[in-house]
Amino acid sequence: MLAAMSMAPESPKRGGVQSIDRAVALLRCFTPGRPELSASEFARLTGLSTSTTHRLLSALQANGLVRQVAHRRYELGPLVLRLSHAVTARLDLRDAARPAMRRLRDLTGETVGLHVLLPNLTRAVVDQVESDQSLRRTYVGLGEPIPLNQGGPGKVLLAFLSERDREEVLARPLEAATPTTPVDPDTLRTELAAIRAQGYAISPAQRVPGINTVAVPIWDHTGRVTASISVTGPAPRLPEERLRELAAPAREAAWRVSELLGAAPEASHGEP
Repeated sequence: MLAAMSMAPESPKRGGVQSIDRAVALLRCFTPGRPELSASEFARLTGLSTSTTHRLLSALQANGLVRQVAHRRYELGPLVLRLSHAVTARLDLRDAARPAMRRLRDLTGETVGLHVLLPNLTRAVVDQVESDQSLRRTYVGLGEPIPLNQGGPGKVLLAFLSERDREEVLARPLEAATPTTPVDPDTLRTELAAIRAQGYAISPAQRVPGINTVAVPIWDHTGRVTASISVTGPAPRLPEERLRELAAPAREAAWRVSELLGAAPEASHGEP
């Protein structure tokens, strides 16, 4: 969605495009947490005068970019929705993620995986960019469901589920893939809270013996975490300290993908 942007009320702009800049400033005020705004709220958020705000809102409404709802408030209009659908219809998650995944693979030297949340509250690997090193992690069984407690990519998805869905998963029998897979619900609750706070999950051989992983969330246009990106490789090359170092570039890559999916900056803050 569109993020709020502050703007001086009457600052000089480039000739005839001043009105476009101001109209875009109004549209940027909409976020998943602010789907409706009044004229006075637009004026406060942008710094525009009330009269300028009303004039721009009238023009945006006439062109289908906003529409007025109850109590003289405004929401995004039908033209914005049609344009959004035109983009998302062409933009596959894998297409959106591939460039960022390649850059992350080149930066880290390790395999980068793309994981999605499935409707039954499991996850699946849907794509990967493999490491060029002779000893590397290669994902197999793409598309097959994997329990969320097994490995960093699943734990990230589990951490950012709604509390109801999270508890539904934790109430299931939790299976161990390796001796280090977390299967105790209380232990997992504590770890998931830490994952939400730090924005990443690490997995010391919790899915495949000898393979360590760091994973980060991907946010969509609704403000939900529906996918994750991982950096994964042999444990000797990726001890815990190295995994934590790679969390920052992994988060940067995941945010590039999130922006392409329409996520607003504030989507990545706060509890789900």
